[in-house]
Amino acid sequence: MKATVFLGGGRITSALIAGLRLAKYKLPIVVHDRHPEKLRHLKRRYGVVTETNLEIAVESARLLIVAVRPASAFELLKRIEKIDFRRKLTIISLAAGIPLERLENSLGSQHRWARAMPSPVCRTGDGLTALAFSRALQKKGRLEVHSLFAMVGSVIEIPETQFDAFTVTFSSSHGYHALAALIKASQSIGLDQKTARIAAAHALGDAITSWRSGDLPLNELLNEAATPGGIAAAVMESLDRAGYQRIVENGLRTGLDRARKNAGIAPKTRITLRKPRPQLQTAVR
Repeated sequence: MKATVFLGGGRITSALIAGLRLAKYKLPIVVHDRHPEKLRHLKRRYGVVTETNLEIAVESARLLIVAVRPASAFELLKRIEKIDFRRKLTIISLAAGIPLERLENSLGSQHRWARAMPSPVCRTGDGLTALAFSRALQKKGRLEVHSLFAMVGSVIEIPETQFDAFTVTFSSSHGYHALAALIKASQSIGLDQKTARIAAAHALGDAITSWRSGDLPLNELLNEAATPGGIAAAVMESLDRAGYQRIVENGLRTGLDRARKNAGIAPKTRITLRKPRPQLQTAVR
């Protein structure tokens, strides 16, 4: 039986395998990596098959997942190119920033490519994965790729032109970073650590859960939570005056530049954080 083969045994591979094991994924899972300690860890924790020989790993693949950093992707593809293939492969790239056209050119047109951007939250089955497909990958192959990532969370197909913007927006790091900042800030005004964590987690996690499970527009929920002249409204007005939305946008644009840099593409923009305008009003766009 052909396997789902991961080339690279890093963090996202570990998270995906954890989610697949949770979902009772039936196909064999093979992992290739140059670092024996990573392979030992994955074999011990998830019972995967490990393979140090790249050619053997690739030959066993039904789905081949390139799960290495962008800087290492083309070196790996050069090694794969030297293998004498007997069949076409469906290859899924998790390397951020590298477009399908460059991936196809690296191995020739005989292989069928997809790009996937899965969240590490797929570890618990609550992930989100964006997909984009090459024209050569037909409906049956696309469904197979979609089905794989659907086992670890929600899946959306988006135009490849939006892939980098999606990557910098959907990262669970935004939630963790905001949570850590809110906990720290609330401790600075008098909450103990345990209470600060409970309050901050409710402010972020439960609010988003309520929005997702209900049918009220975000603007209505925002207005409901922030009575004019009240405490929450004063907090949001202060954040807006400090340039809250522009700070977030600046961070996302910096992420876009990094994605292009990692893929060897020159950044398209140079970002300057503008001074906050006075008396900005809270708005959800």
